[in-house]
Amino acid sequence: MSLDAVAAAPTGGPLADEKSLQQTLALVVTTLREAGIRFALMGGAGIYARGGPPTTHDLDVLLCEEDALSARDALVKAGLTAADPPEDWLTKAYCGEWLVDIIFRPNERPCTPETLALAEDIRVGSVTAPVMPASVLIADKLLVMGPHRCDFTEVLPAARALREQVNWDEVRSEVQVSPYAEAFLFLSERLGISPPPNRQPTAKED
Repeated sequence: MSLDAVAAAPTGGPLADEKSLQQTLALVVTTLREAGIRFALMGGAGIYARGGPPTTHDLDVLLCEEDALSARDALVKAGLTAADPPEDWLTKAYCGEWLVDIIFRPNERPCTPETLALAEDIRVGSVTAPVMPASVLIADKLLVMGPHRCDFTEVLPAARALREQVNWDEVRSEVQVSPYAEAFLFLSERLGISPPPNRQPTAKED
């Protein structure tokens, strides 16, 4: 698939946008595979691949830091436009109106080969792509919350769609450092999206 095919995708409605998303995903996945770069879909792209709502403006690709520039160069050769962000934990490339975030240190945790080994191959549109586990995707979404970014409506649809794939105790363990994430988990329990934490047995129960 070429960048021209992506650019030619109609825009305007949800179905048209999803078609453009799938074409962009196919271009990115195919390009990185052909370049021999190990990666996994993360963020909104990963959530979409696992049955969640379509991401609307960017695609997150997770890989090791030593592969970041090679990945961006490969995408540029495929027709994308490189961008140098001020952040030091990712690099970027544009595919028309779509932004491809090439992430190597999400939430200050470096991506390693062991991290990428957690990914599972999932069919997304016309391609099969490695996708991070649902528990990792939800935990990552929760950990970016803070005093200036705390919109639960961004995460609720994803949590609802992926809830049966998520190990919620694992998520709780990962995000316990964040009061914003804990507040979301309290809400999700009240809404019946996530189950309550596993109750530890008392001494009498032992």
